[in-house]
Amino acid sequence: MTTVLILRLSRICFVVAVALFFTLVAYGNVTDYGSNFLFVTHVLSMDDTFKSPSLMGRALTSPQAHHAAYAFIIAWQTLTALLCWWGAIKLWRARAGSPDTFHQAKNLALIGLSAGALLYAVGFITVGGEWFAMWQSQTWNGQEKAHIFLMFIGLALLHLNGSEATPS
Repeated sequence: MTTVLILRLSRICFVVAVALFFTLVAYGNVTDYGSNFLFVTHVLSMDDTFKSPSLMGRALTSPQAHHAAYAFIIAWQTLTALLCWWGAIKLWRARAGSPDTFHQAKNLALIGLSAGALLYAVGFITVGGEWFAMWQSQTWNGQEKAHIFLMFIGLALLHLNGSEATPS
């Protein structure tokens, strides 16, 4: 097996790993809706923060808003999984092709990986962590997990986007 093929297979495996991750997360959120819905409810309600009057105006306490936000998250996770699976299939089909063919096959996987990274960077770290002050909660602070997921997805994104190995 050539170095180029090994590198391509490694990249495909990372995309598959992220696709599987998002598939399992979305599946878990649908089949065990209440577990993470409780997390979303507490973060959006800001009921476990320092309750600074200057921040509490940001709190969303409407159950409809909680369900809408959670549905949006699940839809985003599902879309990310589908894009990554579809991207992995395209990469698999192009694995023995020219560097240009393989490079062109990266598009869907790059979109899927970017979508996954954005969910955790924007949704959990920025909006949840900063806007809703999730960092202040001892119980409902998901920033550490979001950082772990972001690093995992970011590694896959960087690896996929790297240049091809040149035969020596």
